[in-house]
Amino acid sequence: MGPDPWENNMKTLCSAKTLKTACIAALTALTLACGYSAKMTPPAAGTTPAISQLNPTSATAGGAEFTLTVNGSNFASTAVVNWNGSAQTTAFVTSGQLTIAVPASAIANAGSVQVTVTNPGSGGGIYGGGTMPETSSPMSFTIN
Repeated sequence: MGPDPWENNMKTLCSAKTLKTACIAALTALTLACGYSAKMTPPAAGTTPAISQLNPTSATAGGAEFTLTVNGSNFASTAVVNWNGSAQTTAFVTSGQLTIAVPASAIANAGSVQVTVTNPGSGGGIYGGGTMPETSSPMSFTIN
């Protein structure tokens, strides 16, 4: 006598392939039910800093190291001063003032240097969002 019909049905239903397919379908449904979306929200525009004044406004080529004070507005506490496009170690004083130490090697030769301030962006987590980094318009610093 052969196997009962229900035994054949159980073997078919409990096969590894069927179980794997059922698990994948259940996990997919659970993931979608929890609100997961593959689409991410793009970052919003951040706050753009503005430079109004550099102090000092110039230096003598071959001179000694000095502290540059950058005055302006909308400086984040994590803002960074860029010296000719290169980020410098920046001290936050207020939302309107930052300082950097300019080494003598940075003013060894006469010329003009572009100074900008960048407010870094913020992350938005697993769903995106956050803010983009924003950089001020450049201000020229003269090395005589």
